[in-house]
Amino acid sequence: MILPKTLEDLIEEFKKFPGVGRKTAERYALFVINKYSDTDVHQFSEALENAKTKLNHCSICGNLTDEEQCYVCQDENRDQSTILVAENVKDVFSIEKSNEYKGLYHVLNGVLSPIDGMGPEDINLESLWKRVINEQVKEVIIATSSTPEGETTALYIKRVMQDIDVLVSRIGYGVPVGLNLEYADDLTLSKAIENRKKI
Repeated sequence: MILPKTLEDLIEEFKKFPGVGRKTAERYALFVINKYSDTDVHQFSEALENAKTKLNHCSICGNLTDEEQCYVCQDENRDQSTILVAENVKDVFSIEKSNEYKGLYHVLNGVLSPIDGMGPEDINLESLWKRVINEQVKEVIIATSSTPEGETTALYIKRVMQDIDVLVSRIGYGVPVGLNLEYADDLTLSKAIENRKKI
């Protein structure tokens, strides 16, 4: 069956979303056409445009924000002596939902992966070293996933920091091996942070 080009174009756009195949993209496209009002389409379009033009990475930690600094870095009540290193913004969201961790964050926005051409200069590591040296940081908690790339990144951070007077710990393995943090439930994340260990 040949679909109208306008519909086909919309389906192709939805297929660009992670985990969305042809059938799901068709469902999304038909939902927009059949159920969205003109106002809904306008609001959706505006939300997409705002997300791309107004969101940026925090100048301190790399978290997403629509200001110069994210809400965590602006919060003086957070524990300024602890930095939790996360792979991505989604991991920060997951950890924040657990309501267990009260320190600061540092978002790498990637992991070391030589196969994919991702080296130390390709992720947000340089500013981490500066923060640890220049701020009164006592502990760095590494919360990268337990994938080979996450483990490689954790070991690299530990190695670079071995001569710095700071405790380097790893989140406890309440998180199953091979699971990305964004899929872990709140209790599992809470226990993982609580049971972190020195590496």
